[in-house]
Amino acid sequence: MSLADTLQAGWYEGKPLPWWCYPLSKLYGAVVALRQTLYRHGWLRAVRLPCPVIVVGNLTAGGTGKTPLTLALAEALRERGYHPGVVSRGYGGTAREPMLLGESPDPVEAGDEPCVIRASGVPVAIGQDRPAAAQLLLDAGCNVVIADDGLQHYRLARDIEICVIDGVRRLGNAQLLPAGPLREPLSRMERVDFRICNGAHPQNGEVPMRLEGGLVRALSDGREQSIKNFAGRRVHAVAAIGNPQRFFASLAEQGMDVIPHPFPDHHAFMPADLTFRDDLPVLMTEKDAVKCWAFAQPHWWSVPVKAELPASFYDDFYIRLAAKARMLPMALS
Repeated sequence: MSLADTLQAGWYEGKPLPWWCYPLSKLYGAVVALRQTLYRHGWLRAVRLPCPVIVVGNLTAGGTGKTPLTLALAEALRERGYHPGVVSRGYGGTAREPMLLGESPDPVEAGDEPCVIRASGVPVAIGQDRPAAAQLLLDAGCNVVIADDGLQHYRLARDIEICVIDGVRRLGNAQLLPAGPLREPLSRMERVDFRICNGAHPQNGEVPMRLEGGLVRALSDGREQSIKNFAGRRVHAVAAIGNPQRFFASLAEQGMDVIPHPFPDHHAFMPADLTFRDDLPVLMTEKDAVKCWAFAQPHWWSVPVKAELPASFYDDFYIRLAAKARMLPMALS
């Protein structure tokens, strides 16, 4: 078992963890507390943009459904007449300087998640210096910035914080890294504006979110068909996301006989990774598909999903956004 698997088993299944996890967790917690204190007292300064900044993040290491929510928020904002853009670190990509992505970005350079978001038509800027990257969005005409996976990036000042929770795995053993999956103490949850529960049953104060998908798209030529056509069939399922089991379970729930192929989050795929010595369909997430277009086979399919949230969430979100916007100099028109 790899170290990553050992940690995951300890965090979410109660299995024993290596002894060194616990002193490192204490040290990590001290560093997190010091950093929060420095920002809270102004010894480290956050950069304030002249437009609303919405942070979509999570408290745990790994994926929880942040990117589908980011896409849903961007679409909802555009329907209301806003001009949103998304800023991302570009994790997994090689780019080091801030850059505004073109229409067909290279996932090797930009990272997989920014490429998925850019494919929706939303402007995306990446960079380790997120305030500088966000400024590229403002220069491009955006008047609202969504920070994808930016909850712990305090250098970019924010107006609305949204924390996404995996409804099945929740917060694991609720310990700080590496003894648990938490990036920040559990008390951090009390300071966010919205808590979104992705799947399962939301707890008190959480907004329910479901990931829905009806079509699959061929990587080789873009043709589409209903995902229902794969019910009752044996398929290879490929996922290099924070929680691959969520993807495998979603396919099994739709009647497929799933052969799971989990990979590390943000894995850089090579053709050999997807050579399974048969002609069974290969289904993968959008995040993985963007890294496989260059060598795609006709029987490889992307499974897009869309975040579904209650109308009451958007009502509350727009009220809060309007209140924040009135205090900022940039006109939202």
